[in-house]
Amino acid sequence: MRRPLLFLDVDGPLNPYAAKPERRPAGYTTLRVPRGGGTSEVHRTTSLRRRPLRVWLNPAHGQALLRLDYELCWATTWMADANRWIAPALGLPELPFVDFGDALLQDRPDGVHWKTGPLVDHANGRPFVWVDDEQSDADQVYVSTHHRAPGLLHHVDPRIGLREDDFRTLADSAPSSGTSRATGRGRLAGGVSPPRGFRSA
Repeated sequence: MRRPLLFLDVDGPLNPYAAKPERRPAGYTTLRVPRGGGTSEVHRTTSLRRRPLRVWLNPAHGQALLRLDYELCWATTWMADANRWIAPALGLPELPFVDFGDALLQDRPDGVHWKTGPLVDHANGRPFVWVDDEQSDADQVYVSTHHRAPGLLHHVDPRIGLREDDFRTLADSAPSSGTSRATGRGRLAGGVSPPRGFRSA
């Protein structure tokens, strides 16, 4: 049986872009991406500046992700550029990515995140967990309504990124064909909420 998918965002979960800009979190390194070398929405907002993009990454996250019983897949505005810049810094192999096409950054009138529909389409009935910092209740309702297998949303605070407790929760909550769907923003099977404390991964 194929493993469930883990849809992984970059900015927020891996790059805690909302952390205090003068204080790089412990355990992280700084990656400088030449302007135009990444497609992150966070970076688009600073496109008028000429300096390289600053990305904070924790190299330990790569091995922690590979130990999870999921098939990893990028779900980020970086798309193919995640394999060029982010994967090598984390020690990850080249991963498949969701090509958002015309849906990229296009707001929906129903309040559902622009990634949600393409992720459900990409999963095509496979169980998945989506790790991101921008999900809402509307996204969970959409997934529960339009996806015929478990689809769990795991919210990560972009001020702190993924932490040890997040990896534990993901490991313990890998969905299968018999797993209940999540029932609320940022919750996984069994009603386990993502951690709020600062824990290094």
